[in-house]
Amino acid sequence: MALIDDCFWANGPRPGGLYSFPGPQIRGHPALEPVKQTVNPMVTGTSVLGVKFDKGVILACDTLGSYGSMARFCNISRMLRVNDTTVMGTGGDYADFQFIKSIIEQRVISDACAGDGFQYSPVSLHSWLTRVHYNRRSKFDPLWNVTIVAGMEQDKPFLGFVDKLGMAYEDTSIACGYGAYIAQPLMREELERVGARGLTEQEAKDLIHRCMTVLYYRDARSWNNYEIATVTSDRKAQIEGPLKVTGDWSIASLVKGYE
Repeated sequence: MALIDDCFWANGPRPGGLYSFPGPQIRGHPALEPVKQTVNPMVTGTSVLGVKFDKGVILACDTLGSYGSMARFCNISRMLRVNDTTVMGTGGDYADFQFIKSIIEQRVISDACAGDGFQYSPVSLHSWLTRVHYNRRSKFDPLWNVTIVAGMEQDKPFLGFVDKLGMAYEDTSIACGYGAYIAQPLMREELERVGARGLTEQEAKDLIHRCMTVLYYRDARSWNNYEIATVTSDRKAQIEGPLKVTGDWSIASLVKGYE
């Protein structure tokens, strides 16, 4: 009995303190201290838009990082060129995007060093991200992001969505953030108008520019600078920008009832 007492109560707590049980310590506190996770994002990005056209796929997002309601960082990139065939854009917490980006970039380097000819395709990256997000959400420590993956898979355009719960789907046009409510109807309307022939690359770029303009008018967390990533069957993935939306606020004088 004395041996047990010596084991458990040696170097006991100070009066009014807590006993530190054997085991790993968390930043100098007892192991009984609860583990704290991020419960809400800090610096965030808003909408990401993606649409397929006849020879490829296009992706776009603005360059703003919002600290709450403040436009804190106005020149950040939320887009990643993974390789010649694959790109991705992310909305939500920017720090979590940087974490995912660092892992993907290291895996791309490892694939290149292996020299076996294998690399990320948009389908494989999309599938991997669903597992990563689902794994983290199952630990009650989700990555607070929504990611859109775009690229060419065997000369066919691919566009996929993954959210922080691991929910995923593919579609001809995808938008996240406020763009899911404002821009997605515009993209679907245009795709229905052109029908089976599909959009041309220039029509897709014009459509994306119109959607980004509408978001700049209507979304309080958007910005008038944005980047575009384009992937086609005969051209490697490339990111353009930042491009600029020129707003026309002359109609503001006609708005009444808010004096």
